[in-house]
Amino acid sequence: MYSEQISHRMEGDFLENLPRSSGVYIFKNENALPLYIGKSMDIRNRVLSHLRDDAKEKMLKQARYLDYIETAGDIGAQIREAQLIKRFSPLFNIRLRRLRQLYSLRLSENATGITPTIVTGKNIVIGKTDGLYGLFRSVRAAQNKLHDLANQFCLCHGLLGLEKIGHRGCFGVQIKTCLGACIGQEDRKIHDQRLLSALEDLKVHIWPYGKPIEVIEERGDWIQRHLIDQWRYLGTFCSRTARLDPNPDHGFDLDVYKILVKPIMSATVKIEQK
Repeated sequence: MYSEQISHRMEGDFLENLPRSSGVYIFKNENALPLYIGKSMDIRNRVLSHLRDDAKEKMLKQARYLDYIETAGDIGAQIREAQLIKRFSPLFNIRLRRLRQLYSLRLSENATGITPTIVTGKNIVIGKTDGLYGLFRSVRAAQNKLHDLANQFCLCHGLLGLEKIGHRGCFGVQIKTCLGACIGQEDRKIHDQRLLSALEDLKVHIWPYGKPIEVIEERGDWIQRHLIDQWRYLGTFCSRTARLDPNPDHGFDLDVYKILVKPIMSATVKIEQK
């Protein structure tokens, strides 16, 4: 279980009561409704930086309370921040809002070459479905990424499904941003190899374990074990309470995936298999 949520009225020397440790902080209004939720490795310093930030002036004029929840490490703070923002949708948080649907790119291959298709979470199981590239919040976001990659790597908009190919090729052939794979001026295999290279950094990682794992964070004698399976966050066991704080909404979450994928795949966190 996460540590107790502590609340301070924003008056007097309330800053002195804030910890210099990792965790989540919550600015609330007079009715104790969350206005802004953030996380930091040093709660006191981060809150102080907000108080000095002119861009936060509108939020701070409404803020009356500052709550905080300590964590044993940064991963726990990031996960709890994402959970709380989705739960309360604070007025001044834009990132980490709840998504109803996710989209990805999946490659299909036929006799002529490779073609990317936009697929939804209804048709794929993220963490189990191989050959996915990118996780997007909308079809438009996926299309925009393809546009960017096409322009950067001289790929054909027509072969990527972004426009129709006429008898003279795609529009990119005419303005010389496409090397002509759509009309045979470039070998399709060479074009498709550039496509694969362009997508490499977007590859969605298959869950690398055959069972759930615990991502372990420690601060002194305080240990938190975050239970993860198929990139899904299932809950946190805390040594202070000897209890598991389960995550009631343990479906796939894009923000949790982004939090976990780098430390897990690079083995920069302590992991134990269940």
